[in-house]
Amino acid sequence: MSETSPFKVFSGTNSRYLAEKICNSLGCPLGNMNITHFADGEFAVSYEESIRGQHVFLVQSTFPNSDNLMELLLMIDAAKRASAKSIIAVIPYFGWARQDRKDKPRVSIGAKLVANLLSVAGIDRLITMDLHADQIQGFFDIPVDHLYGSTIFAPYIQSLNLENLVIATPDVGGSKRASTYAKYLDVPLVLCHKTREKANVVASMQIIGDVKDKNVILIDDMVDTAGTITKAADIMKEAGATSVRAIATHCVMSGPASERVQNSQLEEMVFTDSIPYSNRCAKVKQLSIADMFAETIRRVMTNESISSQYLL
Repeated sequence: MSETSPFKVFSGTNSRYLAEKICNSLGCPLGNMNITHFADGEFAVSYEESIRGQHVFLVQSTFPNSDNLMELLLMIDAAKRASAKSIIAVIPYFGWARQDRKDKPRVSIGAKLVANLLSVAGIDRLITMDLHADQIQGFFDIPVDHLYGSTIFAPYIQSLNLENLVIATPDVGGSKRASTYAKYLDVPLVLCHKTREKANVVASMQIIGDVKDKNVILIDDMVDTAGTITKAADIMKEAGATSVRAIATHCVMSGPASERVQNSQLEEMVFTDSIPYSNRCAKVKQLSIADMFAETIRRVMTNESISSQYLL
């Protein structure tokens, strides 16, 4: 794409590493933006170049802390007030997505609140990937392009050339996602049934299916504290699995997650780079989603099909 193209890409502070890769793939420069921080923690956003009449793509994952979301909201508001033709939020990791319903009395629905905030701020379109719950797309009254990490992961799994391959899910809630992989790769599906004492704490887990002498790949959308996925890996090794690997789209990896993965029976843990990962673990590998998002941006601008680039 040339510098005279009718769109510009800008980035929030903590997603700049990904925005630069996307711009390299598109062949366009990353837009110039200034974010000023005040002593009390408040910050202000300003575009250092004209965006009047431009299609503006704002790259920012809304992972904790909440400054990333607030920064994106200010970027949207500033673009709207600077007469951008359209504002497209590129949110590889959509935070608060686990709060998609009232699972007990007197709780918030955080995902809907975030959708409202983005809509009121003024976005015209959302590009995201592997939402924790597909129904979050319905929280928006604008086009939502929901990309899938499988476009990156399926070729990687095939490149491993594993015999006696089994696809597994660490909890029943992810069975639909894992089943899609199993059908595409034409291999068996194994489920894990877990019960929780409270959030981020697994009480018990049972395997539903046969993993003896199998090479198992666990599929999930995100890994937070890694308690569930490492427990699943350990149980599968105890049940006779030859090897256990894990693939998850979003590398949240909070608190003791890196240590748990390192000390687990996992051969490797593969993520995308939707979230920056600094607490390095030797078993963790990240695959870039930059080319996929760049291609999606190009197709949005040329009014081409987005879904035709999905593998499964």
